[in-house]
Amino acid sequence: MVAERPDTSPQSSDDAADDGEITGRRTRPRAGSSADEAFSVETVVTEERGRWVVDIIVVFADGVVRKRIDSHPTKARAELSARMIKRAAERDIRGPRNG
Repeated sequence: MVAERPDTSPQSSDDAADDGEITGRRTRPRAGSSADEAFSVETVVTEERGRWVVDIIVVFADGVVRKRIDSHPTKARAELSARMIKRAAERDIRGPRNG
């Protein structure tokens, strides 16, 4: 016997407009998070066990967070990924980037 699922769209969210149009999903910081207070972001490419890895470093008022993003077979591909990740992360940082 198969349980019936409610008739919902996989794209539905609580951000949908009243007329059924989807306005897009928004990310929200967790309660107690300092996500809105990021000062800078950097990406680092290093070689590790024959592969090139991309780490992101985010500086907050209360500390620094470093996370591994992915590993790539070539340095060129890792550097391309690092540039794209950094540009996307910089969009969310408020204030002047260079001072």
